[in-house]
Amino acid sequence: MTAHGTPRHRPAAGAARAAVILAGVKTEDAQTADANTVLFHTDGRTGVVTLNRPKALNALTHPMVIRIDEALARWADDPAVDQVLIRGAGERGLCAGGDIRAIHDDAKAGNTASADFWRDEYRLNARIARYPKPYVALMDGITMGGGVGVSAHGSVRIVTERSRVAMPETGIGFVPDVGGTYLLGRAPGELGTHLALTGTAVGAADALLCGLADHFVPADRLPELIAALAGAPAHEVLPRYAAAPALGELAARRGWIDHCYAAGTVEEIVERLLGQGEPAAKEAAETILAKSPTALKVTLAALRRAAELGPLEEVLAQEFRVSCNGLSAPDLVEGIRAQVVDKDRAPRWSPATLAEVTGADVERFFTPLGQDRELRLPPREDLSRG
Repeated sequence: MTAHGTPRHRPAAGAARAAVILAGVKTEDAQTADANTVLFHTDGRTGVVTLNRPKALNALTHPMVIRIDEALARWADDPAVDQVLIRGAGERGLCAGGDIRAIHDDAKAGNTASADFWRDEYRLNARIARYPKPYVALMDGITMGGGVGVSAHGSVRIVTERSRVAMPETGIGFVPDVGGTYLLGRAPGELGTHLALTGTAVGAADALLCGLADHFVPADRLPELIAALAGAPAHEVLPRYAAAPALGELAARRGWIDHCYAAGTVEEIVERLLGQGEPAAKEAAETILAKSPTALKVTLAALRRAAELGPLEEVLAQEFRVSCNGLSAPDLVEGIRAQVVDKDRAPRWSPATLAEVTGADVERFFTPLGQDRELRLPPREDLSRG
């Protein structure tokens, strides 16, 4: 994708890079996570959340999620706080996602820590979406997976020329979550399907086009913007800093994207892409064929079902079910092994081909977890209050 001053990335390369970035997150024992991994302070009338694990690309741990949720609950009822700002420490990005090495170890051991983490993370995503005060997210640099969850549900979402926004889960045998199927399912045409299946990372213009962001601000103006937010509401401040981003790539590709990804199956999508005669379409097909066949089919089903479910809370409940069922599927452990543990970048998917993944294989991911295990989110009005 193209952004201000950044090189052009082909879909295959961009998707691979997104998977590697997600896989590069270093593990940290959630039980011993230092309190400094997420920082809170008020700057004027703005509550500021700083994700503070720059060496791990600000990846989220369970304690971080809980502390952010508690802070948002307090600030929702605090008359001294008019708006919230979330940002990432360091120069590399807002957040590269969750600690996937920890998920690998949990799934391999057959434990429940991942489900407990997702339960609280998805509750946080819903709170952000229903927050009663402006929630300003600086999506500067790498913003992927869980990083999208703590930013793209906000009411004021800002990208820069350094932004790389992605849901690269199919590359590790997983399915977009944190409300990702909700967000991508509402992108224009079939752009969201393209991003979900390929895991392609997009720049500022394409993030705006897909509805993942609202405003472009040059990165070198962020310090001024942050300082200005301390003294005035976001809607008054942003017009002074917002600009037009460099052209993206997706708008010019809408024709073949909308046609190819409207197909009923992943196999037909790939067939259409290969038949387009467009180099970018061929690269998208090759990118898709490198992903987990099971994850691809479950992702397509989850996206299509999300469009029918309605509110975010219902989609998060579906994602929780899919994520938890995915813990016992072989591709999640294998995908993380290939990207993080052994780093051979050669996952052995099971089943190995799209043709081998049956309808029953896909449906298993949507199987109810049981009354005591399903995600039950509070009513919207409760999420919008402390």
